[in-house]
Amino acid sequence: MSDIKPPRLRTVDKVKSPFSLNQFPHDFGFKLGKEIVYLLATKSTPDLAGPEWEQIFASCIGAAWRPSNVGLDDVISGVCAWGAKTVKNPHPHQAKIIRLISGRSSPAYSYGQMELDADPQEMGNSVLSIWNARVESLRVKFSHLRTVVLIKSTDLTELTVFEFETVLYPVDQYFWSRNKRGNLEGFDKTTALHRFTWQPHGSQFTIIEPVSQDCLLIKLKSPPKLDKDSVLKALNYDDSWVTVIRRNGGI
Repeated sequence: MSDIKPPRLRTVDKVKSPFSLNQFPHDFGFKLGKEIVYLLATKSTPDLAGPEWEQIFASCIGAAWRPSNVGLDDVISGVCAWGAKTVKNPHPHQAKIIRLISGRSSPAYSYGQMELDADPQEMGNSVLSIWNARVESLRVKFSHLRTVVLIKSTDLTELTVFEFETVLYPVDQYFWSRNKRGNLEGFDKTTALHRFTWQPHGSQFTIIEPVSQDCLLIKLKSPPKLDKDSVLKALNYDDSWVTVIRRNGGI
């Protein structure tokens, strides 16, 4: 995947971004590590879903968290916006390629009646056109549009973070075919590399992305779990904090 050359973007070099691509603020890694250690100490299971990662990333770079329906501009700082994604991997520090679930793209909805068994190239072009329309609508508002990815181990003690420009994909640069499962797969015409997968049932669109060589690698020490009773005691909790009422008005 290292052969993939990103397209040039007119707006990227004209307006200054909060920081250069993958050159996170100097204390970013420590802030992120602190957030994850707190999460591990307070949660019963080591789980970090998309919205929580969006909030953590926004906090770590001093940006605003504004979740959107599109999912490409959930974090905003000035003229820069990020979509934030998480990917689970048993060995995040060794990951070279990842698959990013990038929303749902339904040609049947966006273009009217299009059968699921339509010509693969026609269907694939439609899928990319839907993606491109979303990206283009946001590039009108933001000079810099990026995707930040957190690759996480099962226990969250090993992390990889990187970002890449969220770009348009010219439909004439890719060819599409169906795999044995009936899903569409998009390939780069120049390199023949697999770049996209689209599932007809559910319309899920997946982008296959190389992990940046400038990625940030983070290793954490797993903290002890906070004792629930000790935390409640430190809060001076008592049962007067809870009100329980039956719907019929009884207690």
